[in-house]
Amino acid sequence: MDVDATVEKLRAQCLSRGASGVQGLARFFRRLDRDKSRSLDAGELQRGLAELGLVLDAAEAEGVCRRWDRDGSGTLDLEEFLRALRPPMSQAREAVIAAAFAKLDRSGDGVVTVDDLRGVYSGRAHPKVRSGEWTEEEVLRRFLDNFDSSEKDGQVTLAEFQDYYSGVSASVDTDEEFVAMMTSAWQL
Repeated sequence: MDVDATVEKLRAQCLSRGASGVQGLARFFRRLDRDKSRSLDAGELQRGLAELGLVLDAAEAEGVCRRWDRDGSGTLDLEEFLRALRPPMSQAREAVIAAAFAKLDRSGDGVVTVDDLRGVYSGRAHPKVRSGEWTEEEVLRRFLDNFDSSEKDGQVTLAEFQDYYSGVSASVDTDEEFVAMMTSAWQL
């Protein structure tokens, strides 16, 4: 059984769902992980993927679990598995994503929060702030939620930021275009 072929099959199915493919899968798996162990067994993996219409047989699910079993428990490590599902990105893409994250993470603690954003962006010009419908805090929080996983805890890690941009990256043909887009969007 070829685990790499299985992962390729899953990756292709994720990418066919657009930019939210891997991010959506990450959200879904974190929801499946009911005991918050950050791992899934073969049965949970197989049932979860079937719910999404992604079909693996028992042997494939067990092979995937074995590959990302970090501690010999027979379960797959969720973060490692999701990292493997992300479409491979060049060093140039990884570097510009890390640079954008570092710009946002003003405190340097590896997590972006509304407080970090406050120092980088202003939400005062947002139409809903101007109309009085939202506060500037709400604008920044909603902005942050775009990159956050399903928990929407107001904290975005580099892994969550990478999950988001792996989907975007898959739809941009060249490194030059991707780097230019990121540089412009984040004023790097």
